Amino acid sequence: MTNTTSETSSQDTPPPTQGAISDFGIDTTSRSTGEAVRDYAARLRGGELGPLPALLGLLVLLIVFSSLADTFFTLGNIANLLAQGASITIIAMGLVFVLLLGEIDLSAGTASGVCASVMALHLNKGGNLLGGMGDTVFYIFCGLLVLGAVLAVLMRIWAGAAMSLIALVIALIGVPANPWVEMLLAICVGTAIGCITGYLVAKVGIPSFVVTLALFLSWNGVVLQLIGQGGVLGLNNDVLFNVANGNLSTAGSWALFAVAVGGYAAVVLSRHFSRLRKGLVAPPTPLVLTKVGAVVVLGALGTYLLTLNRSQSSLVVIKGVPYVVPIVLVLLVIGTFVLERTRYGRHVYAVGGNKEAANRAGINVAQIRMSVFVICSSAAAIGAIVYSSKVGSVDPNAGGGNTLLLSVGAAVIGGTSLFGGKGRMRDAVIGAAVIATIANGMGLLKQPAAVVFIVTGLVLLLAASVDALSRRRAAVATR
Repeated sequence: MTNTTSETSSQDTPPPTQGAISDFGIDTTSRSTGEAVRDYAARLRGGELGPLPALLGLLVLLIVFSSLADTFFTLGNIANLLAQGASITIIAMGLVFVLLLGEIDLSAGTASGVCASVMALHLNKGGNLLGGMGDTVFYIFCGLLVLGAVLAVLMRIWAGAAMSLIALVIALIGVPANPWVEMLLAICVGTAIGCITGYLVAKVGIPSFVVTLALFLSWNGVVLQLIGQGGVLGLNNDVLFNVANGNLSTAGSWALFAVAVGGYAAVVLSRHFSRLRKGLVAPPTPLVLTKVGAVVVLGALGTYLLTLNRSQSSLVVIKGVPYVVPIVLVLLVIGTFVLERTRYGRHVYAVGGNKEAANRAGINVAQIRMSVFVICSSAAAIGAIVYSSKVGSVDPNAGGGNTLLLSVGAAVIGGTSLFGGKGRMRDAVIGAAVIATIANGMGLLKQPAAVVFIVTGLVLLLAASVDALSRRRAAVATR
C-alpha cells in the first residue's frame, strides 16, 4: 500500500524543471523552421528591426563600392578598412552603455584626446610628467585624479577609484617610459575623467548634455595646453606603433580563428541544447547550425585572405590578421557578457527602460548612471590608443573634429536607440563598419570631404528615422 501511494505520488508530481516551468508560465511550445521565420517576420512588422537595416545598408555599400572602385576588395584595402574603423568602433562600444540610459556623452572624443596627450607626453618626457606639464598644470592634473578617486569611492565604484589612484601613482612616482605603462596610464586617466563626468550627471543632477558639452570644450583646451599650439608628440615606440599597424603571425591568425569561432560555436550550441533539455522555447536546431556554420565559413575565409601576402612590394611581406581585430573582439565579448549575462547589465537595461521603476525595485540608479560614463571614458581611452598608434603621433586636434560624431553615429546606425533602453554591443561594430566603409569607399573614389560628410550624415539621419519609426510601430503593436 505504501509502495502504491509512493508510486502514485511520484506519477502526480512533475519533475522539478517542469514544475518551475508550469509555475512561471514559461512558453514551452516547440517551433519549426517555418514558424520561426514567420515569428521573425512578425517581429519585423511590429517594429523590432534590430541590426537588419544596418546590415542591409552595409551590403548595399559593399556592392556599390566594389562595382565602382577596382581596389575596394583588394587584400590591402580590407586590412586597412579593419584598422580604419577600429578606434571609432571602440569609442562607440563605450557610448552604447551611455545611450542605453537615454543619456549622451559629447565629451567622449575630446576626453580620448586628453588620454592620448598624457600618454604621448609621458612617453616623450621619459616618465617625467611634472617636467612635461609644468608645476601648475601637473598639480591640477593630480588634483583631478584625486577628485576622480574620491567621487568613485563616494559612489562605491571601486574600479574607478583604483584606476584613478594608479594614474596618480604613475604621475607622482615618475615611472620610466614604457609602452605598457603608457597604455595603462591612458586608460586610467580616461576612467578618472569618467568618474568626474558621471558624478556631475548622476549625483549633482546636471543634464548630461550640458555637462559633456562643457567638458567637450574644456578637454579640447586641455589637449591644446598639453601639446601646445602647432605641436606634435610622436609615438616612436614599436609596441605602440604595432597596436594599430602590426599583424599576427600566420599561426597566430589561425589560433585566433580557432579560439574566436570555436568559443562562439561552443557558447551558442551549449545554450541551445541546454534550453532544449529544459523544455524551453529555442530556435529550430537547423537554423542554429546554419548560423554557426556561416560564422565558421566566413571566419575561415577572412582568416585565409588576411594570411596571404598583401604587400605591393616584392621586398616586403605583409600578412596576418591585424592586432586591432583581437582587441575589438575581446572588448566585444566582454561588453556583451557584461550587458547580457550579469546583474549589472540587467540593471543598465532596467534603468534605461524605466528609471522610476528601476528605482522602486531597489536599483541604485545614481550608481548605474555614473558607472556608464566611467565605462564610456575608459573605452574612449582605448580608442585613443588605437587611433594614436594608427597615425603615429598626437596633435592638438586629437579627439576633436568628427571623432565623437562618427562614434555616436556608429552606435545609432548599428541599432542602438537614442531614446534609451535598446542597444547591444554588436551595434557599435556593425555601425562602425558602415561608417568606415563609407569613408574608405569615398576615399577610393577620390570624393572630397564634403561629399563624405553629406553621405555619412544622410545615413545617420536615415538610421535615426528608422529607430523613431520602429519605436512608434512597436508602441502601436503593443496597445
